Amino acid sequence: MENQILISDLENIISEKIFIKIEKWNLYLGDAGLARNLAIECISNINQGPLEAAKISLNSIKVKVGDGDEKIPLSSLVTHSQIYELEEILQNSLDN
Repeated sequence: MENQILISDLENIISEKIFIKIEKWNLYLGDAGLARNLAIECISNINQGPLEAAKISLNSIKVKVGDGDEKIPLSSLVTHSQIYELEEILQNSLDN
């Protein structure tokens, strides 16, 4: 049960703080429906440390583009500052 609470808590934070950057447009992962998958991946990889967990998790999630024929790693759609933001979120969740 604690893992589910942790996933939900992490999902909520990711939903509000991490976004996809397209030109000057920011699409938050909660609005894009990607926050839960990222939270699950991060928890699965957290034993690698916060920064590596963030990078591995962002690389493992593929985002459908257009009709879904093309898939792009989530890591290609977020900025470097967002990767470090995710690292901080993961570090804070470990500290709690």
